[in-house]
Amino acid sequence: MSLNAIELSIFGHRLAAICDEMGAVLKRSALSPNIKDREDFSCALFDTEGELVAQAAHIPVHLGSMAYCMRNIVTSFTWENGDAVIFNDPFLGGTHLPDITVVMPIFAEGKLLGFAASRAHHTDVGGLSPGSMGVHTRLADEGVVLSPQYWIKKGIEEPDALAELLSCVLNPAERQGDLAAQRAACTIGAKRLASLHVEIAVPDGFARLLKSSEAYGRRAIAEIPDGTYAFSDIIEDDGTNQGAFSIHALLSVEGDNVKVDFSGTASQCAGPMNCPLSVTAAAVFYAFRCLMPDGTPQTSAIFRPIKLKAPEGCLVNARPGAAVAAGNVETSQRIVDVVLGALAKATPERIPAASQGTMNNVIFAGNDWVYYETLAGGMGAHQNADGLSAVQCHMTNTRNTSIEVLEMHYPLRVLAYEKRTGSGGSGACHGGEGLMREWEVLKDCTLSLLAERRLSSPFGLAGGSHGQPGSNRLLRQGEWQEIASKCNIALQAGDILHIETPGGGGFGKAGEQGKN
Repeated sequence: MSLNAIELSIFGHRLAAICDEMGAVLKRSALSPNIKDREDFSCALFDTEGELVAQAAHIPVHLGSMAYCMRNIVTSFTWENGDAVIFNDPFLGGTHLPDITVVMPIFAEGKLLGFAASRAHHTDVGGLSPGSMGVHTRLADEGVVLSPQYWIKKGIEEPDALAELLSCVLNPAERQGDLAAQRAACTIGAKRLASLHVEIAVPDGFARLLKSSEAYGRRAIAEIPDGTYAFSDIIEDDGTNQGAFSIHALLSVEGDNVKVDFSGTASQCAGPMNCPLSVTAAAVFYAFRCLMPDGTPQTSAIFRPIKLKAPEGCLVNARPGAAVAAGNVETSQRIVDVVLGALAKATPERIPAASQGTMNNVIFAGNDWVYYETLAGGMGAHQNADGLSAVQCHMTNTRNTSIEVLEMHYPLRVLAYEKRTGSGGSGACHGGEGLMREWEVLKDCTLSLLAERRLSSPFGLAGGSHGQPGSNRLLRQGEWQEIASKCNIALQAGDILHIETPGGGGFGKAGEQGKN
């Protein structure tokens, strides 16, 4: 049955609602605070070829990378009802090792309709650093690598699929519980899509939706003036006393197509700042998605007009085996800054100043527990409004861990948590403010930090000032000391960690009319 425009829109919203329900099941079934409270997960639906056809409003770096690489996953298996595949390999469809993906086929009347997928950040997947987010130089040192493999076959769990992972983590029961929640999320997605197929021929609906949504993407690209636009920025260091590393992007816009060329970007580094190409694609896709209308269908077809070029072995297309723990969370943010910086030259009235440009990853870990947090910061101002303060920006879309939950689960005490006044860049419109957070350690543990924008500043635009960079300090035995933005440190009971996150850049010259 053919769908008219209204019916197609309703179909797309019903698919999105299925993804929302998947997310609700995952949140309410998970054990770890990182998933059930911070909501560090994403859910999506794919057609039989691995094309993204719907997603919930979850984590951009998760969803964009799945949109880029799922075809390679689903075409590598012979699927049967009751199967589930699991993986986290960044060079075979993943992002970084803590992000574990579960993919489940959806059947109706004996025919494959598509796939349900959930990706969630697990606070520990083994490796040399508790929390699996330390400063290391090899992927193998960052945790257990799961190449795409059957976890469930015809409804029966493969006995060896999770054996290595569960033998290496601090809290196996929590890992099993979170994975079971991901499986439950995919199961409800499969059930709902199969029910929808009773009303609508889902494969035909997918094809129509993909064709329609591609037009949205092409229309958005066509609105950018033809030309070439370049921008560069840096990753400050890689945690191994090397840096800075340049990221350079050249955007070539012609009609309703754009090529994003990262030639000139620094070579891959020794430390964990490298990106697999799927993460780079996610950051590029996100930047262009921001130019599209709110009602744009969330499918992979909207990105068909965007072509990527990144030399193999560079920072944004690292070779397999490279350390990538921070590429997903930090370098992806800088890729967004670079692409938006180039777009600001093409369409300056539509692009905001730089946001904080980091996720400020903080990992505390003891003998049997891991606490992971990303900290909000300042959003860049734009032509008509100030930037938002103390919010997650760009490639992350998580909540914070509330003080009550944090102190209930972990031997930590929050001493301060407030907006960092004065950190946003000045201008006709002011950059958003960062935040300050302070933890007291109640038991000996380890700390890992992965952060950026401690030496460089989020840039302003159109004469606006830069935002203030962030800082990390440790109080031990009455003395404050600056600590590196990427480090692994042994902490003692009584130590106090103090972090200030960057502010966003300002837009326009101060004193000029900026806001509507």
